[in-house]
Amino acid sequence: MNKTSKIYVAGHRGLVGSAILRKLESEGYTNLVYRTSSELDLRNPLEVDRFFKEEEIEYVFLAAAKVGGIVANNAYPADFIRDNLMIQTNVIDASYRTSVKKLLFLGSTCIFPKMAPQPLKEEYLLTGKLEPTNEPYAIAKIAGIKMCESYNRQYGTKYISAMPTNLYGENDNFDLHSSHVLPALIRKFHEAKVNNSEYVEVWGTGTPKREFLYSDDLADACLFLMNNYEGNEIVNIGVGEDLPIKDLAYLVKKVTGFEGELKFDTTKPDGTPRKLVDVTKINSLGWKASTSLEDGLQKAYNWFLENELEVTKLSRNNKL
Repeated sequence: MNKTSKIYVAGHRGLVGSAILRKLESEGYTNLVYRTSSELDLRNPLEVDRFFKEEEIEYVFLAAAKVGGIVANNAYPADFIRDNLMIQTNVIDASYRTSVKKLLFLGSTCIFPKMAPQPLKEEYLLTGKLEPTNEPYAIAKIAGIKMCESYNRQYGTKYISAMPTNLYGENDNFDLHSSHVLPALIRKFHEAKVNNSEYVEVWGTGTPKREFLYSDDLADACLFLMNNYEGNEIVNIGVGEDLPIKDLAYLVKKVTGFEGELKFDTTKPDGTPRKLVDVTKINSLGWKASTSLEDGLQKAYNWFLENELEVTKLSRNNKL
């Protein structure tokens, strides 16, 4: 991409999209295009067609998606599969029909089988059953991967797919009803500290292992892949290290300054036992994550503190 290339960041206000937008701006890219969901409904093919034809976009970072944690995925499976299929279908197809030069599709490591060997290699895709709690979301993402592959094969497009591990950072979703584990823990521990609570309750046994990638590192990897990678094979993005949820909880406790106890609610689901990605491919291409978990957590918590009023407002509106 040239610094003046017209680049569309789909989902620019979310955790991933906002990080990509910050990265592009910091690297001197000046011709960036983005729209809020109220300005452009990516589920509407007519709106998407009109947008792509009018803007004459050259490159697309497809980071727009309906996302959530275990609670949200269990409660709204139809929404997750429908909305994500519609968003990615409309954007990928419009990109082809308006001759976009290259597109990067953001998936998720939940595409891999629940009991796949660890660490997760790219070739493990479609080799076993998925984790039931987020199967609809995972199937939608797999469809997006296969759509990119199919357009490349049939039309000669240059669409690539990246599979990031668990993410956290600025503009994360801290709503306790729909967020992923790390932002939920940050908010739980912060509110417990403010309210002088005796303990914080953590879902599950605390034994499942998870890997966490800071969102700005992901953005750096996405820009790297857009400029340096072509191919039908998916590419994992992660740090190559994981830790038990219990250890994560104690680390969040340390960063937030909570001084009470931890209690694990073993009646709640654990989800996938382990989800560590193999990052051999992207490391061999020349990219490696640079932010440690503790440093990233401190940055994420600082952002939460600076935006606490807005975060609380969003959570309240989500319950209405």
